[in-house]
Amino acid sequence: MNAFRFLHSSDLHLGRAFGGYPEGIRHRLREARHGAIARLAQAARAGGAGVVLLAGDTFDAETPAPETLRQALRAMGEEGDLTWVLLPGNHDSLAASELWRRIAQDAPANLRAITDDAPVELAPGHWLLPAPCTQRRPGRDLTEAMSAPTPEGARRIGLGHGAITDFSGEEGATGIIPPDRAARSGLDYLALGDWHGQMQVTPATWYSGTPEPDSFKHDAPGRALLVTLDGPAQVTPVDTAQFRWMRPALDLLPGEDVAPRLTAALPVARARDHLLRITVTGRLPLADRAALEAALDARAPDFGWFEADLSALAVEALPEDLDQIDRAGALRQAAQVLLAEAGDAALSQADRETAQAALARLYALTQEVRA
Repeated sequence: MNAFRFLHSSDLHLGRAFGGYPEGIRHRLREARHGAIARLAQAARAGGAGVVLLAGDTFDAETPAPETLRQALRAMGEEGDLTWVLLPGNHDSLAASELWRRIAQDAPANLRAITDDAPVELAPGHWLLPAPCTQRRPGRDLTEAMSAPTPEGARRIGLGHGAITDFSGEEGATGIIPPDRAARSGLDYLALGDWHGQMQVTPATWYSGTPEPDSFKHDAPGRALLVTLDGPAQVTPVDTAQFRWMRPALDLLPGEDVAPRLTAALPVARARDHLLRITVTGRLPLADRAALEAALDARAPDFGWFEADLSALAVEALPEDLDQIDRAGALRQAAQVLLAEAGDAALSQADRETAQAALARLYALTQEVRA
């Protein structure tokens, strides 16, 4: 039997609103999710794959806007040399009957919407064993359907959506899909969606992760999986994302040259396609902290979105530092009160951190006025 190659992806979440971010970056993030369709097609062609398996949550909601659905179907249709296979996930489950009716009505000829668990022949000798989500929380192992018979000698590919390990963070909760589903059902490969970070469960069972990340949770580039079946499954991650969400961390101590440390922590290329949430810990003198804040403010506009958390960065204030604020008067008194509160063990950690941040800000403002 000839080798068979396909691209495994999931969790496009087309139509996600990205509320809470400024409108400019929200628009770019929404467009990047739509653009992932073309990037997946490019990755499939570059890898010699003719089929793209989307393992659920292609759409972010059961009722995507008409233009979101229409444009997605058109984009897949324009990649006419590829076959797209759409599996309902928990966000776009079969309970959304109107969505899947519209997909069936408007789907291009190269798109196969999976609306039941019957085996599907993808290519001669290669069968898809799907487990479409019937509703948002099915409450049972839908992948049992993957044990359905196929012709003798056929290669068997499972396509499912859901948890093997508990992704909710609730201690004691159990997953639905057994980790050994591929072995139980005689699958050559099990393509899963739901977890937005790429993860290998067994050599033949993978979560592809989303091709276009949508949060800081995974701190990893968006990828798809190029899968070759010619004996044991050969799985190759391929980059597909426009944006990168990163959480760099800096731990600083007095005497360090802060500028090169900051430069090394921040990406250099394609800064506007990065969303950054930088966390700074350790301790710095007031002057160095003020310089760090100024450097962060100067770099922030380079990026698509930027946030710096200095709440865990302690300050060291010497009498001469307070002299830089004021030698007497109300400002000096305020600085002394803040310094005392910053080191007061009777106060909560949050209150001490607030006092440190306020002292650092007071110092920075007085230096700006004098400049």
